[in-house]
Amino acid sequence: MATTVKIAVENNNPVVAIQGFLRGLLENDSLGGVVVPVHLFDKGLPMPTLVTDHDQLSGADPLAPAFPMNSAKLLSRLTRGQSGERIAVVMRPCEIRAFVELVKLNQGSLDDVIIVGMDCMGAYNNTDYKAFVDGRDAFEATLAFQGQHGGTIETAINGVDIAPACRSCEFPAPTNADIVIGLAGADLHTAIPVVADSARGEALLNGLGLPDMEASGREAVLESLIKVRTEHRDAMIEATQAVTGTLTDLSEYLSNCVNCYNCRVACPVCYCKECVFNTDVFEHKPWQYMGWAKRKGSLKLPTDTIFYHLTRMAHMSMACVGCGQCSNACPNDIPVMELFRTVAARTQKSFDYVPGRSLEESPPLSVFKEDEFQDTVSHMA
Repeated sequence: MATTVKIAVENNNPVVAIQGFLRGLLENDSLGGVVVPVHLFDKGLPMPTLVTDHDQLSGADPLAPAFPMNSAKLLSRLTRGQSGERIAVVMRPCEIRAFVELVKLNQGSLDDVIIVGMDCMGAYNNTDYKAFVDGRDAFEATLAFQGQHGGTIETAINGVDIAPACRSCEFPAPTNADIVIGLAGADLHTAIPVVADSARGEALLNGLGLPDMEASGREAVLESLIKVRTEHRDAMIEATQAVTGTLTDLSEYLSNCVNCYNCRVACPVCYCKECVFNTDVFEHKPWQYMGWAKRKGSLKLPTDTIFYHLTRMAHMSMACVGCGQCSNACPNDIPVMELFRTVAARTQKSFDYVPGRSLEESPPLSVFKEDEFQDTVSHMA
């Protein structure tokens, strides 16, 4: 049975308790740094930050309901090659799953990384997080969220709801982590359970000398949360299918796209060094634009928006972890996440593949299986 210890919470402040836990990890001689969301300059969104001085963990706020970016791509940069030191990284479940996919694509390594996963109660998109904080101290806002929402299956608080991606995420518990901070079902005003989920994680926890802790009802809360989120996911997919079933419908769905490519940049598993849409292939000549316009009488500019999204779906649907950063980064509020999750649900089901589920599962499109999809092949013969 995995070792479970507790972080004692004093003065009803789980944020300070987590900061203390991270200081303990950082003081371990085997670790050179900790990557954790930090409020820089005492304001704004908590951004992923590589901290090497434990005194600077006073700004750390991994419990904040904010998710400005998926840190999997950042961790990829920190682990491609040897830094000479091991680091711990605090991540949401979707961030861990995305990083696992990057590792399988040789875009990162787990060799010198201790992953600290946290149960995810959800987060606001960037704009709504600012509205939720609404001039308050950021840490006070975090405590308010955890007090009203943490450990429950509620969503909206004071008229502000967590992001659609979070409401439809059926993976609130981290997998493939070395250490798991079990927020679900915990009384965060008294103690926070921490579980060792690997031999490396157990060695680190044992070194902290924290007292053992009994189970906190975490599994029951996670089960209820998954049920609610799965129902929301299914309803979202059904609604999205209804409005994107034809090319005309899809064109209308994506009509506000301005080809900024923010969704591509924000996607944690989109890693190509050079995107085809930034090459000469899509540098059209003036006479081509005129020809296309005359053929139809008009031509929407910029061009190739539908082709861009179809290409991204073809490339990324198998690896999509549903983190929602594509929608979070869209300047025109196009529900890109809903579209990608709808497509990904079908492709991933076809291959019985869950991105980030296991390091041992190869990405389906990277493996040839001679007898695969015989029903489809026989119909085509």
